[in-house]
Amino acid sequence: MSGDKNMKKTNPNYLSARESRAISRRNRKITREFERQNKRKNVPKREYLTEMKDNNNVVEFDNLNTYFFTDVGTVKAVNGVSFDVPLGKTVGIVGESGCGKSVTSLSLMKLVQRPQGQIVEGEIRFNAGDQVYNIAKTPIKEMYNIRGNNISMIFQEPMTSLNPVFKIGTQVDEVIALHSLDIFDSSDEVKKSSDGKVKMTKEGKSKVKKRTMEMLDLVGIADSEKVYNMYPHELSGGMRQRVMIAMSIACNPRLIIADEPTTALDVTIQAQILDILKELKDKLNSSIMLITHDLGVIAGMADYVVVMYAGRIVEKGTVEEVFKSPSHPYTIGLMAARPGVKKDANRLYSIPGKVPNPVDMPDYCYFRDRCEKRFDACYGEYPGEIQLSPTHFVSCYLYDEGASKNE
Repeated sequence: MSGDKNMKKTNPNYLSARESRAISRRNRKITREFERQNKRKNVPKREYLTEMKDNNNVVEFDNLNTYFFTDVGTVKAVNGVSFDVPLGKTVGIVGESGCGKSVTSLSLMKLVQRPQGQIVEGEIRFNAGDQVYNIAKTPIKEMYNIRGNNISMIFQEPMTSLNPVFKIGTQVDEVIALHSLDIFDSSDEVKKSSDGKVKMTKEGKSKVKKRTMEMLDLVGIADSEKVYNMYPHELSGGMRQRVMIAMSIACNPRLIIADEPTTALDVTIQAQILDILKELKDKLNSSIMLITHDLGVIAGMADYVVVMYAGRIVEKGTVEEVFKSPSHPYTIGLMAARPGVKKDANRLYSIPGKVPNPVDMPDYCYFRDRCEKRFDACYGEYPGEIQLSPTHFVSCYLYDEGASKNE
C-alpha cells in the first residue's frame, strides 16, 4: 500500500491494481446495459425513424458523445460534437491524431468497436431520401441495409482494408451483389442465405461483373479486365485506393466517408485520387465527409471545415471563413505549422505542450494549457459555441464579449 502511495505522488495518473479492478467492474456493468439495448430484436421503427431539422442536409450530428469504457477509465473520444453535412457538399474534418475524427465517422457507420466503444448520448440523423434514421438508435440489422447502399466508407489504408486472399474482382462483386439489387431482373438471379452468403445464377454473376468493370473504369483503372483478376498485393498504393473508391461508389451512395484517402500516397497520386473524388461527387450528386490531417487537401476539396481537438469541435465554418480568418488559437496554430514556399523560416512552427489525458479531461478549455492567448476567463468552465457569422462558429472566450480580458 505504501508503494502505491509513493507511486501516486510521483505519477498522478498511476492506478493501483485495486483501482483498476474497480473501474473495470463499473465499466463492464455500464457496457452490459448498452449491449442489452443494442441486441434487442424487433425494435419498432418509431424508435429509430426521425425527421431532419433541415432537409437540405444529408447528415446532422447533434451532441454526439461516443465513449470507450476501458480498464483504466472512460475515454471520451467524441464529446458533444454537432455539425451538418449538406446535400451535394464536401465537409472536411481536420485535427491532430486522436482528436476524434475517425471515431465520429465510425459512429455514423455504427462500426465503433463494441462492447468497449458505445454511443452514449446524442443523435446522428441520416437522410436516406425516403426515410430519416437516427443512427444512434438504429438496430444493427437495419444498418446492414444502410451501409453500402446509402453510406459508404473509404478506409485509411487500402492494403489492410482489402482482403489479401481474394482477387479484386471478387471483393467488388460481393459489394454489388449484396447491395445493388436494382441490376437484377428478378430475385431468382441472386439469393442471400441466413449466414449472409450470396448465391447467384450465371446471369446474375455476369451482370455483377459488368457493373464491377464499369466501376473500375470509372475510377480511372486502365486495364480493368486484368486488374479484375489480380490480388491486392499485385497493385500499387494508388491502384488499391482506386479499387477502394470503386467499392464505395458501386451502389451510388448518398454519403461517402473518405477517411485519410491519400495517406501514404505520393503527391502526384494524391492529386489524381482527389480529382476522382471531386468528379464522382458531381456525377453521383453525393456528399463527402473528408477526414484528413492535410490542410492543403481540405482547402482544395472541401466546402465546409470542422476543426476538432480532443474530442470536441473548436471551430467550424466555410473554407473561406476558416482559412482566411482562422479564429480559434488551435486553428491558428495549425495554419502556422503548415510548410509553404513563401515562408522564410529555418524551423517549422509547432504548437507547444501536449493534448490532455483523454481518461481524465479537465473541466476548462482543453486547449488552455497550450494556448498563448489564455486569460482569466479561460480558467472557468469549458467555453460555449460563439457565432461569428451565419456559418462561422468558434468555442473560445476571446470572442465572448462578457469575458474578462485581464491577463
